Amino acid sequence: MVLCTYLNHLFSRFLHFLWKQPDQANKLSTSNMSGLDGVEHKTLKVNGINMHVAELPGSGSGGDPIILFIHGFPELWYTWRHQMTALSSLGYRTIAPDLRGYGDTDAPEKVEDYTYFNIVGDLVALIDAVTGGDEAVFVVGHDWGAMIAWQLCMYRPEKVKALVNMSVLFSPRNPDRVPIPTLRRFFGDDYYICRFQKPGEIEAEFKKLGTEKVLKEFLTYKTPGPLYLPKGKLFKSSENGASSALPPWLTQEDLDYYVTNYNNKGFTGPINYYRNIDRNWELTTPWTGAKISVPVKFIVGDQDLTYNSPGAKEYINGGGFKKDVPLLDETVVLKGVGHFLHEESPEEINQHIHSFFQKFL
Repeated sequence: MVLCTYLNHLFSRFLHFLWKQPDQANKLSTSNMSGLDGVEHKTLKVNGINMHVAELPGSGSGGDPIILFIHGFPELWYTWRHQMTALSSLGYRTIAPDLRGYGDTDAPEKVEDYTYFNIVGDLVALIDAVTGGDEAVFVVGHDWGAMIAWQLCMYRPEKVKALVNMSVLFSPRNPDRVPIPTLRRFFGDDYYICRFQKPGEIEAEFKKLGTEKVLKEFLTYKTPGPLYLPKGKLFKSSENGASSALPPWLTQEDLDYYVTNYNNKGFTGPINYYRNIDRNWELTTPWTGAKISVPVKFIVGDQDLTYNSPGAKEYINGGGFKKDVPLLDETVVLKGVGHFLHEESPEEINQHIHSFFQKFL
């Protein structure tokens, strides 16, 4: 699901840490956030595509610090609704695009138009558009958005003041392991990333199941283990009645918003990100051994499949993560929380973002 995370485990790198309770005195309210009053929607021409951008102004003074939110799969700008509302009330200008292929942003037809370079190029152009080209921004990423954020920081660190990344750890390029063949050997052909590789195949299966069923299964997935999608048996393990109810953090209205957008756009654009995993590995050869040189705070839920993947905790405990991300401020593990932590525990996430970014104002 937004599960692209397992790619990182494959290189035996992953997570752990001490859970830190946010300061209750500065706790941010997230009540009545679903209304999204005041959100401005615009379309910007960036890097040759039309990108839909949602924005909430801060104080409106013109000098508000900017936070760029980067979503994952299967999400949209909407996944950041709680963060945008809370942080804009504190004076941040919050900006959340639909990434290339998602929502109301253009979806190029060619698979090869969804590489790291394409997506980072979109975001650099977006940053230049909203800042005038001479200012760095704060960045928050989740899932594929986290993977893209790591790449943005690696290629263009001068564009990022500080980063809060969630769920997906930085994964240094391993020159000896081509990702998809390695995943097949380790997890098998039914592993979801492997099932996503053949153009059109998984989309046809999703169409038979129905968009609402597919999105509901992904968004409510809370099994701390790999996701398998056997052909003809997608999500069969959930058909026991237990998954019929939405979790408290995801309303039917929320789900309907996602469903409407994915019905309109389809899954091909988002899934094309997965189809470029090996291509990204080839393209990023010059960055083998590169480190992340911006200040970082990393947050993950202890029920997230990424946190429980092979090598995750060892990567943190053994110092590998800190070595690869020298300016890592801390790693926060939220107890009892799954993959969509920013939706499941928005108040904690908002506080963590605000307290970290305050250090750089």
